Amino acid sequence: MKKQRKVIITCAVTGGIHTPSMSPYLPVSAADIEEAAVGAIEAGAAIVHLHARNPEDGRPSQDTSLFRAFVPNIKARTNGIINITTGGAPGMSVEERLQPALQLQPELASLNMGSMNFGLYPMLNRFKQFRHAWEQGFLEATRDVVFRNTFQDIEHILRACGDNGTRFEFECYDTSHLYNLAHFLDRGLVKGPLFIQTVFGILGGIGTHADDVAHMKRTADRLFGDEYVWSVLGAGRAQMPIAATAAAQGGNVRVGLEDNLWEEAGKLSETNAAQVMRIRTILDALALEIATPEEARDMLALKGAGNTAF
Repeated sequence: MKKQRKVIITCAVTGGIHTPSMSPYLPVSAADIEEAAVGAIEAGAAIVHLHARNPEDGRPSQDTSLFRAFVPNIKARTNGIINITTGGAPGMSVEERLQPALQLQPELASLNMGSMNFGLYPMLNRFKQFRHAWEQGFLEATRDVVFRNTFQDIEHILRACGDNGTRFEFECYDTSHLYNLAHFLDRGLVKGPLFIQTVFGILGGIGTHADDVAHMKRTADRLFGDEYVWSVLGAGRAQMPIAATAAAQGGNVRVGLEDNLWEEAGKLSETNAAQVMRIRTILDALALEIATPEEARDMLALKGAGNTAF
């Protein structure tokens, strides 16, 4: 019998979607982000997916100096894989979003694989009080914004970071994004093993039904065969059901407060580590082992933590 493969857990600790008023547990300061990432790795995450925020008001920021305030410390304290976003937040320019990954040269960086509507404005129906002036306008603006990731933008990021040996977590929010990735594979601008993060439940992308998960996997199987490593993230209440569904089908999983603020109905998640432990309980019940950071590095053909610029 073929030995069961191990599951890579990614934890996205803060993101650029939720605003500080939505949860007192959302990491904002460099110290908070550092502790959240370290806690997630110690709980069993092999990868931490990292955004930065302005420490004064919690606004998403791609200022590289903000990343420098926590990324080296996470590296010094853990063996985890540091994954730096090039997505930032809707409304940021591509050049702005690129800078942290370009300058810090991480082992792994995220890359969105297509332009899309990215609707966060329905959150205004659930959250009425905001501590910071920017929050309500930020959410409302997504009613009329296209999150830009053109073929030119994607190629620019691939070429800029490729020379640094950074590999990518390809975030695919719909089947068209898988075909966009296949286009860059055909052109030789990316190479396997591809780390594909299929994203479910963002308004403007594919939904959260089990058929949606199966459709994305079938499409990726057809396009990439054995050349890819499949992972999933479900937004909001879909987080754990989608993770469980995908894990049972051979997938890897992503959790974290970027994707879901809630432990259960009416109860906020207090730490990212708690979400890692919760998915570990599900994986244990499925008799699946989790991958260590070194095992994940091998699975994803990463360059190693010693070859970054931090």
